[in-house]
Amino acid sequence: MLPTWSEIVVRLALLEQSRRRWGVCALGLATLTALGLAGCITSATPSTASSSTVRTPATTDTSSTARAPATARTTAAEQSEPASGPASATSVARVRLLSQDQYFNSIGYIFGPDITLAAHFAPFRRTQGLLEIGASSAGVTTGQIEEFQRTAAALAEQVVSPQHRGFLIPCAPKDGRRADPKCAREFLSAVGRLLYRRPLTSAELTQIVAKANEGADRLKDFYAGLSSALEGMLISPDFLFVVDRAEPDPRHADQMRLDGYSLAARLSLFLWNATPDDELLQEAGRGDLGSEAARARAVDRMLASPRLEAGVRAFFDDMLSFDDFATLSKDPQIYPSFTGVTVQDAREQTLRTIVNHLLVKRGDYRDLFTTRDTFVSPSLAAIYRVPAPPGWSEYDFPATSPRVGLLTEASFLAAHAHPGRSSPTRRGKALRELFLCQIVPRPPPNVDFSKVENPDPTLKTMRERLSAHRSNPVCAGCHRITDPIGLSLENFDGAGEFRATENGAPIDASGSLDGKSFTSPEGLAQALHDDPQVPACLVQRLYGYAVGGLEKSDSQVMLPYLDQRFAAQGYRVPDLMRTIALSNAFAEVSRSGAANPTTTATAQRAQRRAPAASAK
Repeated sequence: MLPTWSEIVVRLALLEQSRRRWGVCALGLATLTALGLAGCITSATPSTASSSTVRTPATTDTSSTARAPATARTTAAEQSEPASGPASATSVARVRLLSQDQYFNSIGYIFGPDITLAAHFAPFRRTQGLLEIGASSAGVTTGQIEEFQRTAAALAEQVVSPQHRGFLIPCAPKDGRRADPKCAREFLSAVGRLLYRRPLTSAELTQIVAKANEGADRLKDFYAGLSSALEGMLISPDFLFVVDRAEPDPRHADQMRLDGYSLAARLSLFLWNATPDDELLQEAGRGDLGSEAARARAVDRMLASPRLEAGVRAFFDDMLSFDDFATLSKDPQIYPSFTGVTVQDAREQTLRTIVNHLLVKRGDYRDLFTTRDTFVSPSLAAIYRVPAPPGWSEYDFPATSPRVGLLTEASFLAAHAHPGRSSPTRRGKALRELFLCQIVPRPPPNVDFSKVENPDPTLKTMRERLSAHRSNPVCAGCHRITDPIGLSLENFDGAGEFRATENGAPIDASGSLDGKSFTSPEGLAQALHDDPQVPACLVQRLYGYAVGGLEKSDSQVMLPYLDQRFAAQGYRVPDLMRTIALSNAFAEVSRSGAANPTTTATAQRAQRRAPAASAK
């Protein structure tokens, strides 16, 4: 029978117990059976199945060593060919919880934009620099389950409501006061295929239709019964969790690969941040995605779709830690121009700039740090001191402006500052972690911040105050790797507004980045543009985002290959996304089982630290 609400709670609790026990999601066949997801692993022999358990990655950053990009360019003919990459590279089959955006995007695609959702799902833990990777180790609390249930009930009620049923339900019951198994089956079969990202089995469909019939007869309302069945599907683990199901690869006897529907889901979540569409599910059902040429056609169609913008936005929103904007605020006495609308618009400005540069103009990723082409809203115009447009408008900062690239947009400057003052340390730390994939150590306990927070009045500028703070040898090491970067952005206050002086003293905006010195924000922008670790960091983040996490072997095999391809493609992000989606590693999965604690510890030790992090 269709799982009851209490049974679903038990299934989700079993999943959480497994994660808590192993520290990761190490799901074998027995656990998957208990969850009602026994189809996760299929194989020719029992021994193969038992050796191919689904797991999540280690929950620590696994950063690659510095990798010098190639400089050659590919020809148009090479661009059109499938790019399978290293034959030995594989990823890991995982179980991931849908993010809130993926949930909303999927519902929007399946039922249309008229269905409104008012829900707030708990965020994931940021892992390897990304929230999306944390989806593979996300716990599910009782409160979250209740939120899923409330959202499902409200959604199902809207779908069957009189204003929506006419175009969402393809049939009408013979008698609205009684069950109609034929109509229920027609609707639930089509919707279930999209929700579960695969066709329902005959047994599943029979159970779900029986649930609808039972509700209709009990409530004397066909649509109430249909709503009850749909609600059950929306809180089913088959919808809420994305399970990578593996099967033997017929081309390589000793390898496993994602089955067609799991590959379709991985492609769609990567490129569109939503469930697969009907055409992609049809291709999965026919087995087309097992062919390199057919997969290339499918990926090219997805890259040409308007839905790609949602996928690109989701990735960069995650990579840039824009979830922090939910708690961003400024002291209104100090920064009266910075309002709640400014917070929303700062985030949107950067995402619009990224989409325009990478997708519309198909520009070089590195040029995001030096471009003066952006977008401005009325609230941002007050921060940037430019004429206010009536709404969003494209805007080019003049060559004489200190505004250049993403680092001088309010989204970076305001997010990485204090509520009432700027912070060269926070800005330098953010630059290293977000754009260079480096780890800046946390400050030691009991650090004395008085020289910064309650400074000597004779120390007028932040440069002078930080210099005094660094006289403490405990603080000097980390500040050496953050402050020379952040101080070059001191012409921008805590809200991102330009200033030439601080407390009446002229601001010195000179700085350095790993041996490259400059005297202005423009110099920092160019140094970052020219740093080979910048595109290497993007490769690392985007590949981890695509497959659910990085493994130790990726830094030796897959990441160097992607670095070379990215450079050869002119650092164009859609081409990099295509290369990842068509790679062997995207579809081929490892036979390994639960995460090996030794491997996890090795990965922790291999994390790339910022240069001179331990300097005294």
